Amino acid sequence: MVICPWCGTTHLTFQPTCDKCGGPLKLADEQIVSPDSDDFLQTPPAPPRPISDRYAWRLFFNDGWWIATLVFGIFGLVFGLVGVGLTLGGITAFVGIPFLFLAIGFLIAGGWVGVWRYQIAQKVVNVLQVGEATRGQITEAQQDYSVTVNGRSPWVIRYQFQANGQTVEGKVTTFNALGPNLQAGKAVSVLYLPADPKWSSIYPHP
Repeated sequence: MVICPWCGTTHLTFQPTCDKCGGPLKLADEQIVSPDSDDFLQTPPAPPRPISDRYAWRLFFNDGWWIATLVFGIFGLVFGLVGVGLTLGGITAFVGIPFLFLAIGFLIAGGWVGVWRYQIAQKVVNVLQVGEATRGQITEAQQDYSVTVNGRSPWVIRYQFQANGQTVEGKVTTFNALGPNLQAGKAVSVLYLPADPKWSSIYPHP
């Protein structure tokens, strides 16, 4: 039995990638122990890694910003329907037209936020696919109670690693409960783009 470290799906037999999220699966004996700690670290395979591009959608919906996209879209739809109804009434067209402009504004704003956050998710997938591996450390792991989705608040994991002779900070967000290896002070495997280390991720992505 193999459990996907990316989405938690259980597979009865080993296979290279997860059927649900497209993430690569690893055998249990591929885990190693960091030489200077008791933490178990999963060693990322050599790039290019078989991370499916559709994994970007999972990252997108793990990001609280998609709620803004949904809210803007709902407001755009409601204002659009009201505006069309009032405009077709003729007499109330002077009220309906402003509603239509508001609807267009909400839809544009929602679309922009959605595209922006999805492009970031795609960038993270690129990091997971071809990023260089290094060892990092979690500096903070806290729940963000300012965001709630279906009664759940996301966890924000902040970490540090060394790249190009400098200390770089990164963070990932997840709605999944954090295990003991994702607590402050724990060592983690980090993937990053050497040309632009600000783009990084914990491996496997929580």
